[in-house]
Amino acid sequence: MTPVVDLTHGAGTGPVRYRLPVYVDLLPPCNNACPAGENVQAWLDLAQAGNYRAAWQLLTRDNPMPAVHGRVCYHPCENACNRAELDSSVSIHAVERFLGDLASAEGWSYQIELPPSGKRILIVGAGPSGLSAAYHLARLGHAVEIHEAGPLAGGLLRFGIPSYRLPRPTLMKEIERIESMGVSIVVNHKVEDVLAEKKSGNFDAVFIAIGAGVGKHVDIPARDAPRVLDAVSLLHHMETEDPPRLGRRVVVYGGGNTAMDTARTAKRLGAEEAVIVYRRDRAHMPARAFEADEAIEEGIRIKWLTTIKDIAGPDLTVEMMELDANGRPQPTGRFDRLQADAVVLALGQETDSNFLRKVPGIEFAEDGIVKIGAEMMTGHPGIFAGGDMVPGERSVTVSVGHGKRAARHIDAWLRGARYTRGAKHPLVTFSMLQLPVYSDAEPRAQKTLPAEERLDGFDEVVAGLSEREASYEAKRCLSCGNCFECDNCYAACPENAIVKLGPGHRYRYDYTKCSGCAVCFEQCPCHAIEMVTEGDGSY
Repeated sequence: MTPVVDLTHGAGTGPVRYRLPVYVDLLPPCNNACPAGENVQAWLDLAQAGNYRAAWQLLTRDNPMPAVHGRVCYHPCENACNRAELDSSVSIHAVERFLGDLASAEGWSYQIELPPSGKRILIVGAGPSGLSAAYHLARLGHAVEIHEAGPLAGGLLRFGIPSYRLPRPTLMKEIERIESMGVSIVVNHKVEDVLAEKKSGNFDAVFIAIGAGVGKHVDIPARDAPRVLDAVSLLHHMETEDPPRLGRRVVVYGGGNTAMDTARTAKRLGAEEAVIVYRRDRAHMPARAFEADEAIEEGIRIKWLTTIKDIAGPDLTVEMMELDANGRPQPTGRFDRLQADAVVLALGQETDSNFLRKVPGIEFAEDGIVKIGAEMMTGHPGIFAGGDMVPGERSVTVSVGHGKRAARHIDAWLRGARYTRGAKHPLVTFSMLQLPVYSDAEPRAQKTLPAEERLDGFDEVVAGLSEREASYEAKRCLSCGNCFECDNCYAACPENAIVKLGPGHRYRYDYTKCSGCAVCFEQCPCHAIEMVTEGDGSY
């Protein structure tokens, strides 16, 4: 909208072009970094005001499992948080966990947004991506049935993440909430022929989300070897009534998050000694730094720059490595020996997608990865795929984001349309903010079990925040790029050109009074005001 401005004219120079303020909404870095596409800043705003149910409802429009994600997500939102350059990031995951746990305690439920569509969708796999897709499709009014090969729903969440990080009752409550929307989960049902199941079940579309649940192996010469197993199988068996017996000395081969989880699990199963062998150094390990820190706190030893060359009975021959200029490990010819009752391979995971090779049009990359298009559809019409089985980064939150995207594309495809995302607002950086040079709002740390108490069982290691702590933490949000009605502009304007529109409605400018002095712009802490040139179409 072009403001009414009293233009003056210079002698023979034409109209003078004024710079005037406009209110803007920019993209906060937390929102931009979230793989699940959460409107982080908006639900933090509701949480800091004590509107917890509204905050949970807004959060779960994008992610149906906040109690899970508050525990297992690696929170890239916090890595991007502008507040880190002031003191430290907002503990977004802790507030998310608080909202998820509160929802379970209070029995909050999801609402279906649209009437029944008459369409049926088959989802193969009840892991994070499949559960997310089911939730979003159900909200859109579609009937959803999940076929899961395992005995319980959850996928990686249940069979790949130890319960000391993700308690099973927490997971079950969030899965049950999705089921309460009418989503049917059929367990112990391994899909072998997708097209036959699609036809027999009268499904209109299929979403494949089987994850990457097959552990990679490596050829190691072994003679009379101790028990050798893969980490995926070990963690999977932890969900049975007969957990594996590993012995007194356990060696874990690998340097990722799964290797850390496996070594920590081994200690909880009674191993006196758990050693991680990894061929590169700590700076190049794929595991998150905090995962390695927690493992070391619990007495796990890590032999960096080491690789297993041979196994003979309980004796392991390992070779010392060194990194070349490109950070790649190279053999040195120097050897050492270790002893182990069990060796666990934690070398990554593959997807078991062979059952899809009989489907016309579906193409594959290496390790069984399934190729998909921009709309997440495979080369076969009506069959979509997502999560760890498609190209891209692998994480729980990425998989949940895939499920949401796939649901939107499936919904559009069923209606004979195309789903397109709206354009993003420009990103707001720390340098654009007008903040005080000091901070008196240090974060509230989550309490953890003392290291000496952790190995007695599988109790949760990290605790949640209290209501008071969660509210405080949410209030640390700087509201980057979006007005939170602090009244700085209103109080600073020397011309009384700013009109308050009431709580929740922000302000507007009376351009008949505005002189373009930019005091409001300079006083806005979150860069929700920009100065534009009159007549350029920006206002």
